[in-house]
Amino acid sequence: MTGTDIRLSLHVPARDIPVPGSVSAQAQAVLAMGPMDLPGYPPLEDIAAWRAMIAARDAAIRPHLAARASRIVAEVEDINVDGVGVFVITPRGAPDDGRVFLDLHGGGLIMGGGDCCRAMGISTADRVHARTWAVDYRMPPDYPYPTPLDDCVVAYRGLLRDHRPEDIVVGGGSAGANLAAALVLRARDEGLPLPAGVVLLTPELDLTESGDSFQTNLGVDTVLTESLMPANLLYAAGHDLSDPYLSPLFGDFSTGFPPTLLATGTRDLFLSNTVRMHRALRAAGVSAELHVLEAAPHGGFFASAPEDRELEREVRRFIDAQWTY
Repeated sequence: MTGTDIRLSLHVPARDIPVPGSVSAQAQAVLAMGPMDLPGYPPLEDIAAWRAMIAARDAAIRPHLAARASRIVAEVEDINVDGVGVFVITPRGAPDDGRVFLDLHGGGLIMGGGDCCRAMGISTADRVHARTWAVDYRMPPDYPYPTPLDDCVVAYRGLLRDHRPEDIVVGGGSAGANLAAALVLRARDEGLPLPAGVVLLTPELDLTESGDSFQTNLGVDTVLTESLMPANLLYAAGHDLSDPYLSPLFGDFSTGFPPTLLATGTRDLFLSNTVRMHRALRAAGVSAELHVLEAAPHGGFFASAPEDRELEREVRRFIDAQWTY
């Protein structure tokens, strides 16, 4: 092969990918269920169709989220922080020591608000065993970027009024991880004190979808079964997808970023997002740890497998370490 014969793609023959025996029986059962069946994306300009699709997707996941949350004993207070809705969740037995986990929910930047946000926040509070602020940020199609990120910044500013930054850890999964990382970049750029740590779980950090796993794991991830580009474009509302506030992977981390935990799975469509962010943080001298679960699709195995519980222990350990001073 000469220098002018470089292949721009690799043809891979069609093949069946078995459920691996290298994971727990619970994880195997989740993988054996196959791809999730969710409504597809409508044309970008059809706002009514987007509203209907988002409502349908929320309706599909709401019972599962509510069932999980119903098993958790917690106090929930619905507050308004300068116009932004926040669920303040205190799980039973959580210490009343001023420490707070700021939780930004997932949902592809378009779904997961309201009751879904509340239920996800309760589950998060139980996992981190700490008072949790779950931000019910506004979303497209009615409130595209920068409104969702603005709402998160407003909530963080509100939290800082009564809490020391070293008592705050910010985190989220998927789209929530996008907003968590973007929030930290915004806070730093606006001169706000930074939180003690950041938790980014299967993070959506590159809305340009430039990473390798967007191709290699397409069709393998049973949760994210297609490109999210239509939702990314709806969220961005004409802004440059590579802007670090939209795609935090492309941010400058050399001027400060808190210690960060990142997690993904080998079948996660966002695997490249996670490993590239880890390398970018490490290159900038930021303390960052990476956890990759064997065969896990996007979001893991839905808390049903030992692998999920092991990751939860790692997240709790990380958070506790940031709060030890």
